[in-house]
Amino acid sequence: MKLKFDLHTHTVFSHGKGTMEDNVKAGIAVGLDTLGISDHGPGHVTFGIKRSDIPVMRAEILRLQKLYPEILLLLGAEANIINLSGRLDLTEEEAKQFDYINAGYHYGVFGENLLFSAGVHVANLLGEVRKQTTKKTKSLNTELMVKAIYENSIRVLTHPGAKEDLYLDEVAKACSDQGTLMEINNSHHFLSVSGIKIAAKTEVKFIIGSDAHVPGKVGEFESALKNAIEAGLDLSRIVNLEV
Repeated sequence: MKLKFDLHTHTVFSHGKGTMEDNVKAGIAVGLDTLGISDHGPGHVTFGIKRSDIPVMRAEILRLQKLYPEILLLLGAEANIINLSGRLDLTEEEAKQFDYINAGYHYGVFGENLLFSAGVHVANLLGEVRKQTTKKTKSLNTELMVKAIYENSIRVLTHPGAKEDLYLDEVAKACSDQGTLMEINNSHHFLSVSGIKIAAKTEVKFIIGSDAHVPGKVGEFESALKNAIEAGLDLSRIVNLEV
């Protein structure tokens, strides 16, 4: 089996360890047809991209595409979900400068309401420590996710459930309605096997993302594929997997 494209990779523009060109070379080496660079949205206080770097990133994609015509290069962003309004941490004008938008929940993002966001993060961190999330927190996480899916054009919902407990059936239905792909993340191992089983009961389609933070991880998919197989998922529903 082969991964045809990888839309979830990071570079030094956020907190990856390699340059865009390093990722491109790595993508070519593993036989990808298409590579997406999707650094973290600017709302993340510690490793979000600088808004002023967005045109710099676009220019670098154009430069590299000329140097490496054998692979299609796309500029994406991994935006952050935290706002009750559903808005992501990219303005409409900024979003237009990207070829696609991924989005997921991350700590370190405080959005439109600092106190509300801090409360969400604390509740989720406590849930991780206790290995049990309250119904209230789970419902709120689901509300935030579903609202963002319906309010934005999100190509990939990244690692759902990795940092936040969700009602995955509701999230999967929203993704199915909007044509948003649910990611089986090779680094975080979410969607988990149980999560894939729940999501697969809807019509949603899936994508494997390496979530590479170093060039050597670009295009990796074995762990994610193992989860999909264990869950009994029809592999034709993974859009970037060549069987």
